[in-house]
Amino acid sequence: MNGYVAQRRERFYAVIYEGRDPVTGKERRTWHPAGTDRDEAERLAKKLAAAETKRVDAVRSLTFGAYLTSQWLPAKKLHLATSTYRGYERNVQRHILPVLGRISIRRLRYQQIEALYESLLHPETGRGLAPKTVYEIHLIIRGALTDAHRRGLVTRNAALVARAPKQRSLQRIEGVALTDDELRQFLRTAAGHRFFPIYWLTAMTGMRRNEVLGLKWSDLDFKKRRLHLNRGLVAVGYEVHQTRGKTKTARRAIELDHTTIAVLEGWRAYQAAEFAAVGIYPGDEWVFTDGDGEPVHPHAVYEAFRRIVHNAGIPPMRFHDLRHTHGSLLIKEGIPVKVVSERLGHAHIAHTLETYQHVLPGMQEDAARTAERLADPRPAAKKKVTKRAGKKSVEHRGNKRRKAA
Repeated sequence: MNGYVAQRRERFYAVIYEGRDPVTGKERRTWHPAGTDRDEAERLAKKLAAAETKRVDAVRSLTFGAYLTSQWLPAKKLHLATSTYRGYERNVQRHILPVLGRISIRRLRYQQIEALYESLLHPETGRGLAPKTVYEIHLIIRGALTDAHRRGLVTRNAALVARAPKQRSLQRIEGVALTDDELRQFLRTAAGHRFFPIYWLTAMTGMRRNEVLGLKWSDLDFKKRRLHLNRGLVAVGYEVHQTRGKTKTARRAIELDHTTIAVLEGWRAYQAAEFAAVGIYPGDEWVFTDGDGEPVHPHAVYEAFRRIVHNAGIPPMRFHDLRHTHGSLLIKEGIPVKVVSERLGHAHIAHTLETYQHVLPGMQEDAARTAERLADPRPAAKKKVTKRAGKKSVEHRGNKRRKAA
């Protein structure tokens, strides 16, 4: 890297020539004030040129894999949720490093990125990844190169040019919504199990699994029959971590019914008796605990749930489908979508409409019949209302106009 001294009026500047911009072709120079002494300006120019040469050499030898693992991922760990960071780390290690890891970050081209996406979607052997997963990998590469461009490590973001699976082609897992009879059958089968209060509360509120397991007794107001969601518990690997919620609206209040309050009060009495019998004095006062007084592990809840579903003889379903069932049944019974959206903690009501659109066709049929009934002229044309006045019956015609006073 070349450095020289330039003078403007009575002041000297150390100028570092950085070559031509590969995109615009213009020459790039940086000017550094060096005072009124030329000798000091020359020393500063040599020092800055040597430092810039060292930095450029380091960048030239920096591979994309080394940048991801030594700079970008450690910086992301500071402000990402543990589960999200582990997902980033897993995609980097499994899919990005084996293909792009040894390429110099300055020589990474969009053709190489597109080739990675194609190999992940359509491998020569075995089954390819889902478009949603490949799109998540694209977001990682794009975000990493955006930060590299901001730091001056690359001149442009090649991932912005690369074509990735489009949002509309992302696969969506269809949720299973139980009927009211199937839900009752599930709850009857779960009755008596240690996790029954968990399944009941989930079915009656539509809470996520991490939200239910993250409840503390201080979050419940038994007098007002309301609970406040402030945290969640998720399993990353097999370690349990607290989370602040999936969306901005995840922290919310949910109204409870009388039966749910009775179930929770019964569970609290059982839990207190169990703790007293074995001498456990938990400090965090989690609502749902195991035999040692620790928070219930999410994996244990799901494994027991699968066995109960099998024994109940209902369609196979995920634990998350209890939440899906809650929303579907409420909308089917005519609860406003806005209320259901707030209860479920969705970020936008549009997401609620999209998720539960399978319920809407039946509701539109009801709406069509209602509109037909309201527009039918026959009931309004001749409506007989019989009133008894002693032994006489009086006939009144409908739609009578009020007589003028």
